[in-house]
Amino acid sequence: MDRIEPRLVTIFGGSGFVGTQIVQLLAKRGHRIRVAVRRPDLAGHVKMFGSVGQVQPIQANIRNAASVQRAVTGADIVINLVGIGFSRGAQNFDAVHADGAAHVAAAAKAAGASTLVHMSALGVDRAAEVSAYAASKLEGEAAVLEAFPQAVIMRPSILFGQGDGFFNLMGALSRLFPVLPLISGDTRFQPAYVGDVADAFVLAAEGGGENRPHL
Repeated sequence: MDRIEPRLVTIFGGSGFVGTQIVQLLAKRGHRIRVAVRRPDLAGHVKMFGSVGQVQPIQANIRNAASVQRAVTGADIVINLVGIGFSRGAQNFDAVHADGAAHVAAAAKAAGASTLVHMSALGVDRAAEVSAYAASKLEGEAAVLEAFPQAVIMRPSILFGQGDGFFNLMGALSRLFPVLPLISGDTRFQPAYVGDVADAFVLAAEGGGENRPHL
């Protein structure tokens, strides 16, 4: 990748499995990064990915529009990685994947950000009728593109890499049990390496995904 002018990037969910990979890449490329999370006191580890003061965790909850607006103030690039696997109480699929995505997109547009990259999930358009998770993700995509039409939507599948929550779990279970349970023998996955997905996010964030709304 050619090096571009350093920018201010706000990454929602930047302290997680994918986020830490993206933060490291963006920091190496000279960008200043705000890692927007609900509990910044638990995200101090992201500071070590950059030079002094280059990476800063800040408080934001995408269910709260005002906190989202504060987090993106002055940002040139906004990335939303927030997603949940279980719907529970106020932290439910619609609130996070649909309403939260809408808050981020609207705030990014209002703040004058040049780029918004949003993480969705593979196959949500085909599974929306049978899965509340997929339906909320698809609704979130629509909300993002309505508020920020030039946003780049990423649809990765299950990710693998050091510290992943799926393949490492399967590996641990295989060492403990002689057989593994199957939810469905017809289930198919297209696993992607987290480092490759992080590279794609950085490319899109720096403009390489321009005019390509779905990657």
